[in-house]
Amino acid sequence: MTEKYVLRCPNCGTIIPDHYTNVCPKGCTGLIRAEYRKKMLDIRPLPGIFRFSDWLPVEGYLPSDAGPVTYQSEALARELGLSHLFIGFSGYWPERGAQTDSCSFKELEALPTTVRMKEKGNGILQISSAGNTGRAFCQVSAITGAPVVVVVPESAVDRLWTTTPTENVCLITVDGDYTDSIAFGNAVCGIPGIVAEGGARNVARRDGMGTVMLDGTVTAGELPDHYFQAVGSGTGGIAAWEAAMRLKGDGRFGTNLPRLHLAQNEPFVPMTHAWQNNRREIIPETDMPDARHAVSQVYADVLTNREPPYAVRGGVYDALIATNGTMDAITNTEATEAEKRFVDAEEIDLDPAASVCVASLIKAVETGAVGRDDSILLNITGGGYRRVAEDKTRFPVEPLFGVKKGATVDAVRRDIEGWVKSYA
Repeated sequence: MTEKYVLRCPNCGTIIPDHYTNVCPKGCTGLIRAEYRKKMLDIRPLPGIFRFSDWLPVEGYLPSDAGPVTYQSEALARELGLSHLFIGFSGYWPERGAQTDSCSFKELEALPTTVRMKEKGNGILQISSAGNTGRAFCQVSAITGAPVVVVVPESAVDRLWTTTPTENVCLITVDGDYTDSIAFGNAVCGIPGIVAEGGARNVARRDGMGTVMLDGTVTAGELPDHYFQAVGSGTGGIAAWEAAMRLKGDGRFGTNLPRLHLAQNEPFVPMTHAWQNNRREIIPETDMPDARHAVSQVYADVLTNREPPYAVRGGVYDALIATNGTMDAITNTEATEAEKRFVDAEEIDLDPAASVCVASLIKAVETGAVGRDDSILLNITGGGYRRVAEDKTRFPVEPLFGVKKGATVDAVRRDIEGWVKSYA
């Protein structure tokens, strides 16, 4: 039987068997990619995101209706003077057919990642998050029973809830920010039985997020001229680029890659600063001085990764180069004003990160960076919190352990090991 896909290293070109493999075994640092046997996309009669199963690195699927929903905007498009504005909505909005209960497109990552681990790996997934990704993996754990270890900043614990009760989550809070959570999560993966989910290096995460581009293109009938998204790590932008390359190879949707317009939230804008200064490398003391203070000042704190996959081969810098892309810095005021305009026009609430994205589109219209008749895909990466609260009960995920800033994993090692033994 021919393999559905293979993994390939962008640095050395090596083809790599998938054993939940996230890095090149030869030590290359580039982001390995999935190469799919099917070059023309067929929409499968499967639920949610799995209708795009041809281009997901999994064989099976989960009975979840979560997935991107694309519609052509009328109200916001009219207000901005745009004739071909398509909105990719990943959240809860049943009137539009959107059934992502976590209200975040991070659920598009969690679903195929959970299946890939079951099929190709062995262990309990560990996820570090500023809130949205952790909630998405908790939600998938709730519907599948798959245990997960989630590490989040203490300040984000209120964002961890599910719409189905779950007892399979080991939630750990860290007295620090998102990057502190990543560091502690990496240390937790030294405990036998716990496997790092992989972040941007995980092909299931990237190709799951890439379904926003797939759905938007299939809905519009062509690749968009422009793609807008707010980014923290930039992984969603990379995913959009990779999906667009596959769609270009399909041959039915056009030959030009969409121009990526990625946005960060001031005052924390390291990738934007590096890109606008024509640098592949982020220089911490130049691009994010006093990073902790800057992180504390943003409207959308999920956009605050201090170690994004910007410079690596196949990362954000390469995606921007390949698409003649842009990076923009959005103020809190711009974000909140854009949020109000969107909510008034489209009548659904937004995640703060999505508000940053809308502000980026508004600025691009005002500066002429996009044309009135250009085809635009606006990635609304989260929303519908008020709607899901009306329709469903939200069950808080309670922390099992909390650690202070600077604490080592040894402080809770025995407790975590005991939890792993119970769920392995």
